[in-house]
Amino acid sequence: MPHPDNSRDEAIRRLDERAAALQERTTPKVHDYGSKAAGYGYRLMGVLIGGVFVGLGFGAGADVLFKTAPWGMIIGVLVGFGVSIWMAVRSAQRMTAEAAKEWGPPKDLPFDDEDE
Repeated sequence: MPHPDNSRDEAIRRLDERAAALQERTTPKVHDYGSKAAGYGYRLMGVLIGGVFVGLGFGAGADVLFKTAPWGMIIGVLVGFGVSIWMAVRSAQRMTAEAAKEWGPPKDLPFDDEDE
């Protein structure tokens, strides 16, 4: 005949396992928004700075080829800046769509009476 304490301990252990499994299924997962947002910011900054430097390089190359110094660099920097702004806007739109698909719609903050 089984010892009653063993069956009771076994039942408690199984109940603890089921409770832990239930808690794992029902507890909402916390997303790490900070590191992903920082990555998005660095990516946009790289696009902006890179566009200006690429325009500067092309402008300097045009100055050497066509002997139009400093107009090639000036026009290259301005065109590079414009292109980098356009690319940053497109990248931001793509990142926003990706984040909305992954994290769902943004959640509003609860109303705070103390601010008034």
